[in-house]
Amino acid sequence: MARPKLSYTCTVCGAETTKWFGQCPDCGSWNTLEESAPKIQTAAGFGAADKKPLKQRGGTGSRAMTFAEIEAGKQTYFTTGISELDRVLGGGLVDGSLLLFGGEPGIGKSTLLLQVCHALSLAGKRVLYITGEESARQVKLRASRLGADRSEMLVLAENAMDAIEEKLNEIQPDYAVIDSIQTMYRPEMASAPGSVSQIRESASLLMRYAKTNGCTMMLVGHVTKEGAIAGPRVLEHMVDVVLSFEGDHQHEYRLLRANKNRFGSVNELGVFEMTAQGMMPVDHPSETLLSQRAKNASGSCVLCAMEGSRPILVDIQALVTQSYYTAPRRTVNGIDNARIMLLLAVLEKRAGLRLYNQDVYINVAGGISLSEPAADLAVCMAAVSSFRDLVLPAEYAIMGEVGLAGEVRGISHLDRRIAECARLGFTDIVCPKDSVKKLKEQTDVRLHPVDTVAQAMAVLGVFSRG
Repeated sequence: MARPKLSYTCTVCGAETTKWFGQCPDCGSWNTLEESAPKIQTAAGFGAADKKPLKQRGGTGSRAMTFAEIEAGKQTYFTTGISELDRVLGGGLVDGSLLLFGGEPGIGKSTLLLQVCHALSLAGKRVLYITGEESARQVKLRASRLGADRSEMLVLAENAMDAIEEKLNEIQPDYAVIDSIQTMYRPEMASAPGSVSQIRESASLLMRYAKTNGCTMMLVGHVTKEGAIAGPRVLEHMVDVVLSFEGDHQHEYRLLRANKNRFGSVNELGVFEMTAQGMMPVDHPSETLLSQRAKNASGSCVLCAMEGSRPILVDIQALVTQSYYTAPRRTVNGIDNARIMLLLAVLEKRAGLRLYNQDVYINVAGGISLSEPAADLAVCMAAVSSFRDLVLPAEYAIMGEVGLAGEVRGISHLDRRIAECARLGFTDIVCPKDSVKKLKEQTDVRLHPVDTVAQAMAVLGVFSRG
């Protein structure tokens, strides 16, 4: 019998090669090729070639059809009983879909899914919770703490995919949770659980079952230190929805975003609060995020950010102080660090602020991460307020994109931002003049349209060159 050859598999794209390379030949990633266990083959006899089994199942045998022949049907959503999760999903769960929940350990993935299973079970659905990391007793202890142990959901402690497939065919659940996909393995494969080949094959089996039987599969996925879901990149391509949990373990708030959603928008944001009773939805996050805002403190201003279709008011904080280091510090939390460097350069060049010898600290209170450019003007005004040690008016909200020439560019959904600010009692809004021109309805809130950063500083009373 010929000696089995070693192979190397890329942990990013799943490509296989017989030689090791520093860079993956397929996707170009560096240092991602890992040695895979050789496949064990048995000789059929002396001089006879090994009989290789089929790697995949046969096709479906369906015929090609035109669009006129395909029955579209109506897309239906089944609510999970958790409002914030339904918002991110686009209305609820879709039958036969495959969802992937990613996030750091301890962020609340298993807790949220256990609550979802409890709500679905109370609605009369057949639910199966498959755990590969914990025992059934550990799952019951968590369910008892969450008050979810009174439902009729089924719990299976198993991580062998052949046994799981057998139980799925036997129970025929409407919804199933796999916690987690990295612990599942195919016994006929020589590689260890969590390897690229094991994750790919396990997810493929679950996808076939979901599409064939109409069972909604929810997979839990761990993330790497870079924040990407562990395993081959093809895993994210196979599933219908990819949800990611964000948040600091030191804060009680958790953010749920959709990185991929074939049934809805990927711009929605769900806000949860981690409590002893589980993940509680935060229906009005603006009030919660501003409830602990400091009073009469410089370097603080309010921004109305858009997360999908939801306007959220957040507190932008800045601290500018004399530096005693050769290179002044720039520490940022919640916003892209490169964007802050750009805005500080604009303030120094266009507004005359001497920040070259100042330590600058920028923070978005509450653990929120912002990516939209409408936060530029609020960051600039917070930095100016701290640098001048002048308190910005408490009734003002600030929003707008800032360009390299110091101009304030237009932003989207200004009408919805204004409505949210008015609901929370803000009477004045500093915003781009270009966006104000496009407003179709009048508002009781006083608008202060500006064209440049210098004009915004003058409106807020913090303009002083030098």
